[in-house]
Amino acid sequence: MDHEAGVMTLSDDDRRVIGLWVADCAERVLPLFEARAPSDTRPREALEAIRAYAAGEGRTAQLRSLALAALSAARELDDPVATPAARAAGLAASSAYIHALATTDQAKHALGPVAYAALARGLAAGDPGAGDEEVRWAIEHASPAVREIVGRFPARGPGRSRLDTLYYDLDAGLRR
Repeated sequence: MDHEAGVMTLSDDDRRVIGLWVADCAERVLPLFEARAPSDTRPREALEAIRAYAAGEGRTAQLRSLALAALSAARELDDPVATPAARAAGLAASSAYIHALATTDQAKHALGPVAYAALARGLAAGDPGAGDEEVRWAIEHASPAVREIVGRFPARGPGRSRLDTLYYDLDAGLRR
């Protein structure tokens, strides 16, 4: 690992790799949001923006604004399924701004879109196992580069909430 005083190496290319992966993961649950708020395009726009960044565009104020707008959509809609689906999109767009700090908080920026997508899927199905399947899909579709980047962050410990469990299972699965 390349850690020194809590700082690690994290390039724009690394953020692009993570951004593309989390966009793919968050997009899987976007229909759950759109079914409940069909006229709200903010989460979709956030995913389009992170894909543009992953394709080589810069980290712009617009990307940050679209990420925040998707997170606002999550807060504004009082729906147990749509809220985490929108949060997954907003966090995916926010992945362009992960800091090069070796902390579990920064790792949450890389893992959060998947954890919230899994939470949305499990709630939509009325079955936590459906969320576990989202985590497995994300692990199976993580490139070696994604695994290596996540491995630079400290490993997560198990927590108490369902969301903590999703973060832990994802993190552990990517490190195997």
